[in-house]
Amino acid sequence: MSREVAIVAFAQTDHARRTDELSEVEMVMPVLHDVLRQTGLKTSDIGFTCSGSSDYLAGRAFSFTMALDGVGAWPPISESHVEMDGAWALYEAWVKLLTGEADTALVYAYGKSSPGSVRDVLTRQLDPYYVAPLWPDSVALAALQARALIDAGDTDEPALARIAARSREDAAANPHAQLPGARPQGDYVVAPLRTGDCPPIGDGAAAVILAAGDKARELCARPAWITGMDHRIEAHSLGVRDLTDAPSVRLAAERAGAFDPARPPLDTAELHAPFSSQEVVLRKALGLGDEVRVNPSGGALAANPVMAAGLIRLGEAAARIHRGASDRALAHATSGPCLQQNLVAVLEGDSHE
Repeated sequence: MSREVAIVAFAQTDHARRTDELSEVEMVMPVLHDVLRQTGLKTSDIGFTCSGSSDYLAGRAFSFTMALDGVGAWPPISESHVEMDGAWALYEAWVKLLTGEADTALVYAYGKSSPGSVRDVLTRQLDPYYVAPLWPDSVALAALQARALIDAGDTDEPALARIAARSREDAAANPHAQLPGARPQGDYVVAPLRTGDCPPIGDGAAAVILAAGDKARELCARPAWITGMDHRIEAHSLGVRDLTDAPSVRLAAERAGAFDPARPPLDTAELHAPFSSQEVVLRKALGLGDEVRVNPSGGALAANPVMAAGLIRLGEAAARIHRGASDRALAHATSGPCLQQNLVAVLEGDSHE
């Protein structure tokens, strides 16, 4: 690539089941202030701003324009928005910096799932002619995927319970997690998925700052360099997909350079797997062995603010590189039912030498 681009700062909210006392602007502002404080930058120093959110969650059109009050859009700023998880906003900002149109970028994402039924809201992602009118919700579709994995011999219910337990035990060290620490699997939500196999419903926001070249080195002692990033999509119709596999994840990882034999091996993977069964699919698609630490933050099973959870995966991976806990990490984000759309980024830190 023509330019080096890195994540130099990351901040997120303490994720909670409800934030009725906060507007979206009030939820986002502390995160934006925090991420700017980490770098010493002011809003006027940012070359490009990009956000990710969903008007469906807010229940009103162009709700993201109000969130700009938290950024400060005067004097006028260069700004964009994606109706997607913030990971895709980061992709847009990354491309902007690669082209040389900006040297710094602020990326943020937020979601308040508490006001309504997120399971019903997410049905609006489905094929509007044949599938959406049946109203299969997100948990029912994930249960179909889990059942396919069990029937194929790729996993079983005790193995899914172990994934859930490991994720939430790891989240005990994450002060921002919504569900830290061990807890019972609970009853079936939609068999074979129990409460523990499903993500919590909650509100939250996250932000990162990207910088290019020497600017990144000025702003961060150990930048998390984005050495590759790619996103791909599966067929829209669930009936023509093998739900036990995710070829789009594998292709995105290949294009991002995750499997490059000339690079150091991966030591960390932050996977956006809202359901325990989806970690099974992602591990298989990426060929991750036990030598790779998966979701040390607790992942989406510990906190899953819709539209921000994917960006958080990139931020958590970058934060581990910043503090020297990782040298080469993979970050993954997903959107849509059953891992339909997938983004993969590879992050590397400078040598400790």
